[in-house]
Amino acid sequence: MRGLVNNLEQASRLDRIGDRLQRAVQGTLRGQRVRDFLHGVWLGHPLHPAMVQVPVGAWMSAALLDLMPGQRRAATTLIGLGTATAIPAAVAGLNDWSALSRDQRRIGLVHATANVIGLACYAGSLVARWNGRHGMGRALAYAGLSAASGGAYLGGHLAYKQGAQVSQSISEMHLMSEGWHPLGDLSTVPQRQIVTRDIDDVSVILYRHGDDVTVMLERCPHQSGPLGEGKVEQVDGHDCVVCPWHGSTFRLNGGEVVHGPAANDQVILPTRVVNGRLEARLP
Repeated sequence: MRGLVNNLEQASRLDRIGDRLQRAVQGTLRGQRVRDFLHGVWLGHPLHPAMVQVPVGAWMSAALLDLMPGQRRAATTLIGLGTATAIPAAVAGLNDWSALSRDQRRIGLVHATANVIGLACYAGSLVARWNGRHGMGRALAYAGLSAASGGAYLGGHLAYKQGAQVSQSISEMHLMSEGWHPLGDLSTVPQRQIVTRDIDDVSVILYRHGDDVTVMLERCPHQSGPLGEGKVEQVDGHDCVVCPWHGSTFRLNGGEVVHGPAANDQVILPTRVVNGRLEARLP
């Protein structure tokens, strides 16, 4: 299985399909508010993995009920629930997928294909059950569960091995040592301009607004884009930094994500001024 998945990461022949699907998804989901909602910006956490809990839970429960006598109606109800909720979960997943790198999109494409097969099997199971063919309905349900389980395995690989929709900046924070770190004289930090400094070889950005200074990890949580090269924009009255790679936007006074594709807030380091010198430490 490990070798198969590693080969899928390098299967460039999937790019022809993946690139076309990416353009179709981005062309359909054009509105920033819609895409931000589906990324989970409002939640501060990717929305897709939270949404899939409902169909997965419903389908798993139905699989157990199908083994018990007298539970046809309950199993059918759960399969209907899982099938209906899988559709919006898939839309959220496609939205996330369209903002990934090519090697991630290859795994994501097969992940989505397995889940579509699973969804089709469950839809067929519902039709069979409604027509009184409960044996066929159970068989299709177990086939759907098998396909969805394979898709879930690939989803785990996508998140845990390839880091899709996982904050890319957190690992850098763990490279910093404990204690307060000097960042230079406060007087050298210009007003309302992004300045890049290093703490233990970890890049951070400084942004001064009056006497307040924000110290934020420089690498974007989405795909490690250089926030130090980003531009400052006002969003809803707040100064924000916009990632130059994919447009993820974070408030400079708190680190909250306001526009995706990032769904995670950016890390802000506590600061203090001692004898005119700015210092920062781990949260």
